[in-house]
Amino acid sequence: METKTDNELVTEKHFPEDLSAYALTKCPVTLTNLIIGGKWKPIIIHNVSLGINRFGELQRAMPGVSKKMLTQELRDLEHNGILNRKIFAEIPPRVEYSLTDWGRATLPILKSMAMWGLDYAKNLGIEN
Repeated sequence: METKTDNELVTEKHFPEDLSAYALTKCPVTLTNLIIGGKWKPIIIHNVSLGINRFGELQRAMPGVSKKMLTQELRDLEHNGILNRKIFAEIPPRVEYSLTDWGRATLPILKSMAMWGLDYAKNLGIEN
């Protein structure tokens, strides 16, 4: 009987390519970082939670993000079940994003990160 390697098991379970690191390591911190980590994803989630839910609004709320990067990050978050994308049949077409239940579940994590950041900035003497 032939045994399967970890990579074959990952493929067999249909893990998205970007989640294969978790499948191989089984580290929950790795998985969390793959899903909501990075430079822009936490900011996108935060902004959508505040009601900033259209592409142009998100881009204006995030100086420095390129159209290409914002599109990629929105697609990743949608693909991983963090955001819903609703297309309205209008001319011109309108797209709005909202948080899924999994997306709302990230909010306490982001709040903890924000509190840590405020404390750290205060310690450095650079708080607002």
